[in-house]
Amino acid sequence: MDFLRPAGWEEALAAKAEHPAAVPIAGGTDVMVELNFDHRRPEHLLDLSRVPDLYEWEVGEDSVRLGASVPYTRIMENLRSELPGLALASHTVASPQIRNRGGVGGNLGTASPAGDAHPALLAAGAEVEAVSVRGTRMIPIDAFYTGVKRNALAPDELIRAVHVRKADGPQQFSKVGTRNAMVIAVCAFGLALHPSSRTVRTGIGSAAPTPVRAGTAEEFLNAALEEGGFWDNGKIVPPVVAKRFADLCAAACNPIDDVRGTASYRRHAVGVMARRTLTWTWESYRGGRRPSEGAA
Repeated sequence: MDFLRPAGWEEALAAKAEHPAAVPIAGGTDVMVELNFDHRRPEHLLDLSRVPDLYEWEVGEDSVRLGASVPYTRIMENLRSELPGLALASHTVASPQIRNRGGVGGNLGTASPAGDAHPALLAAGAEVEAVSVRGTRMIPIDAFYTGVKRNALAPDELIRAVHVRKADGPQQFSKVGTRNAMVIAVCAFGLALHPSSRTVRTGIGSAAPTPVRAGTAEEFLNAALEEGGFWDNGKIVPPVVAKRFADLCAAACNPIDDVRGTASYRRHAVGVMARRTLTWTWESYRGGRRPSEGAA
């Protein structure tokens, strides 16, 4: 196995173009596990740890450009207001040591359906900045996951950054496991309210071959909130609406039985998380409204 260690971004792109099968490694929190258990033995490893661009982030007017290797710890410490859902998910990633090393780019590159960042990125509406010597393209998060541990990157492309819309409303993340962290998710759920567009987005992890959104559930809830005038009047979402939303979220799953949980348990858990996160986010939205905006 050859170890490629570029000192900068352009050098990294050139190395990836010359060796398209080279496996990128930055934090190493996913790749090293596969190497240690001999599940993967690539001819080349592409070490990106010396590329400073990947560890930088920029807060713009409408979105955050998050370098692929920005550690989860930095997201928790510096971007809690702009990316609350992703910050909550970051808290549940493994141990403090792993959170100091791992970044969103690794989750995206591995594309495991159990990756903790995926539900939050789907709910927030992210785009992946994929770059090669041929140029740059932006991949919507909805189109990024193409199969079990497969993504839309071309062989010569590297993830440089993720562009995530700044939160314009409450966001939540929930995860089921044997404990809160230091565990692979049995299933996970992300929810984001977008009051500016009067829409709701979801993200489901570890309950289908890829991370997915509950599209039908979103359409139902968007219509129910609009028809009932809830965005304006700030009233409590009726239990019957919350239950229907939860049922539709559970129906969006396509899980399997494995050592961490059964398919039926995963569906049930996703429904419970959907109902709870809807309650939490809507209560936060109602609490943040000015009295002049309508009756509670």
